Amino acid sequence: MTVIAIDTCLDACSVAVCDGERALATLSEPMTRGHQERLAPMAAEAMAQAGVGFDALDRIAVTVGPGSFTGLRVGLAFAKGLALATGAPCIGIGTLEALAASEAAQGFVAAAIDARRGQLYLQIFIDGRAAMAPDVLPVEVAAARLAELWTGGPVSLIGSGAKLLDGVIAGARTIDRIAPDPLAVARLGLAARAPFPPPRPLYLRAPDAKPSRQALARP
Repeated sequence: MTVIAIDTCLDACSVAVCDGERALATLSEPMTRGHQERLAPMAAEAMAQAGVGFDALDRIAVTVGPGSFTGLRVGLAFAKGLALATGAPCIGIGTLEALAASEAAQGFVAAAIDARRGQLYLQIFIDGRAAMAPDVLPVEVAAARLAELWTGGPVSLIGSGAKLLDGVIAGARTIDRIAPDPLAVARLGLAARAPFPPPRPLYLRAPDAKPSRQALARP
């Protein structure tokens, strides 16, 4: 089964192509903006490296957030267009779930993204299963949630917000990742079971940018 994985939710633009568990191509470039211009050429390059045509795709996996409002929409729009053109199903993957799956971490894993303004996007997994839904929390509340759900054993904190939780649980391993591994997104897409709901952006809070009063007043 051939899958293309796409991630533009955080500070990277990433594409991977896999045939089952075998990685055929992986491309990832750090960036905070410019995903829209780079994604299509990167996808074409990854498919060329993989040696397969877009018509050979069986699945399309794309991260849906939380993350950058603009970035996640870029990836999702591209993935939906690709699904429409190829007929392959488009599968939405949570960014926090993809982060947690990006490292060979066992036991208690907390995926945390720095959401700014003293907040974290947080999701906790125990032995690969979600122990809570994705949420946006003040850092101190996220720390309390971490301590509340931990039942002992090894702890891994993964993501740009991991350092903000350092010290909450003694001995926790901190992994500062700017974005998920696209191969992890591909594996999650392969593991998904039908029926596949239409992928939708996962917004956990309102956008920082708001229309001006003048714009709102226009007829």
